Amino acid sequence: MAKRLFIAIILLGLVVGGIVWFKFFRDDMIAQFMAGRVPPPVPVTVQTVEPVTWTPGIDAVGTAISGRGVDLAIESGGLVRAIGFASNERVSEGQVLLQINDDSERAALAAAEAALGVTQTEALRAATLTERGVGTANSVETAQAQEQSARAQVAQVQTALDAKTLTAPFEGVIGIPRVEVGQYVSPGTIYATLQDLDRMFVDFTVPEQQIGALDLGRSVSVSTDVGAFDASGRITGIEPQVDPRTRLVSVRAEVENPGARLFPGQFLRVRVALPAEEGVITVPQTAVISSLYGDSIYVVKPDGDGLKVEQVFVTLGRRSADRIEVVSGIAAGDQIVTSGQNRLSNQAKVVIDTSVDLSSPAASE
Repeated sequence: MAKRLFIAIILLGLVVGGIVWFKFFRDDMIAQFMAGRVPPPVPVTVQTVEPVTWTPGIDAVGTAISGRGVDLAIESGGLVRAIGFASNERVSEGQVLLQINDDSERAALAAAEAALGVTQTEALRAATLTERGVGTANSVETAQAQEQSARAQVAQVQTALDAKTLTAPFEGVIGIPRVEVGQYVSPGTIYATLQDLDRMFVDFTVPEQQIGALDLGRSVSVSTDVGAFDASGRITGIEPQVDPRTRLVSVRAEVENPGARLFPGQFLRVRVALPAEEGVITVPQTAVISSLYGDSIYVVKPDGDGLKVEQVFVTLGRRSADRIEVVSGIAAGDQIVTSGQNRLSNQAKVVIDTSVDLSSPAASE
């Protein structure tokens, strides 16, 4: 019995030892295979870094404002007799837009003119009698004073009558009528808006750090998110103070409005053009890798008969469209990886993928 138990233990030890030996043998063979295995080069697209002409700018958002735009209000109350315009009609300066009932003013004007005629006759009679030695100088002065008072009364009534006829103060496009014929209106009631769309302004703000880059006459460009509208203009005004709450300075520019496609109150993207700079190093934003350790770019280096990449940490500057300025880290002539970085590590082997044409832009905006 003991002999059989001993033999069983010996056999069990041999089986367990063989299993352990096979595990170590397998792991050692796998390690040798992986150590001798060379990963294939990673295909990447590259671009040669070249200095370009950089046109920096200040980007902001603004609001369109008409060169001349007013809410037209009623000067004198009464019943609306006639409306002389239609919605979105182009009106000329002096065109009658609204007529308020003026019957009482016309009657008052007729009475005032009649009274003026009487005083004029009395003044002439008094002057004639004085010349003949019948009248006195005091009567002439009294008659002349009454004539002047009558003239003032006529002028006053004429002003009240003119206030009943509302005309366009300038040429432009008028909006939707806000009153109806027969409606009683009171002074101050707004009956329409009038906008001059031929001349447009854009109001926007910039941070106080960029005040030094602004000056009157500097070129600006504006665009909209709707309708693909683009226009150019120039700065016409800079607020001489900074808002202490927002630390922003207000700026106004006058822009072109071809075809009257830009409307007051519209949202605009504004770019103030700054002087161009020569020899600036820029790269596509897709070439930059951002991490907790900083921003880096893979630079392609020769490695014997092949190529490898070296991860270089860079200092970035200004951005414009799809380009970004590199202040330090790379130089003109370096070949950088523009795509395929997600499969790369430092010193990794690479091969240039020539199936994608990545021509360097001549300049950045």
